Amino acid sequence: MRPVHLAAAAAALALLAACGEKPQTNAEGVKLDAAPWTGTGTKADTGTAFTASGWKVGDKAAWEQQLKTRAQNGQNDYTRDN
Repeated sequence: MRPVHLAAAAAALALLAACGEKPQTNAEGVKLDAAPWTGTGTKADTGTAFTASGWKVGDKAAWEQQLKTRAQNGQNDYTRDN
């Protein structure tokens, strides 16, 4: 077989390989998550080791303030001391 035919066959094989991909659909439908400020625990006023101290479950204003503070202090390179 000539190299041209071999290259054409390899290209055709590569193009046809994409036709065998399975669709990536969710069989259960859309799964809606809970609002992020509703907490991480399964009971009221519970959390995990990753829950900020002093934060109460369901406190949306405190949640948004914590995100603003974290973005300003942890992700803003202009406020960091090098």
